[in-house]
Amino acid sequence: MTTQTAALGEFENPRLPTQAKLAAAWTSFMFLYVYVDVLGLYKPGFVEGILKGRVWEFDITQTFAVSALGASVIPILMILLSAMLPARANRTVNLVIAALMVPWMGFNLVGDEWLIYHGLGFAVEFGLLVCILRSAWAWPRVAAAPAYHGSMTRGSVRG
Repeated sequence: MTTQTAALGEFENPRLPTQAKLAAAWTSFMFLYVYVDVLGLYKPGFVEGILKGRVWEFDITQTFAVSALGASVIPILMILLSAMLPARANRTVNLVIAALMVPWMGFNLVGDEWLIYHGLGFAVEFGLLVCILRSAWAWPRVAAAPAYHGSMTRGSVRG
């Protein structure tokens, strides 16, 4: 039988792997990315523009649809890649993609009539990207194994 020494009310705080933190941050980013666009459909006149074949200043064409899909695929794939890539590649890919996403998100604010709405979306997306950059940058490193400096040489046998 063991005795509990922790005071009542204390909770265990297990270390979350960096891959899980990154995948969770990209998932949050993706939800926000989608919801900003979906809720933007409520803007008066927006749906009428879509029905007329235009979104903002762009004609809705296959090129537009492929471009929009491409912009969404990047953060979608980052969820999977953050969970599956080996540490070194994972860190590099997250640093590069998150850094590239910051100006892309800012570009979406240009010429917007609902600056407060999209500005709030950008601010939260920016916060999530900063979280991703910080987590990837501060990726824990494995401590180097100490070198053995004893009297044993290669091939010697202890008796």
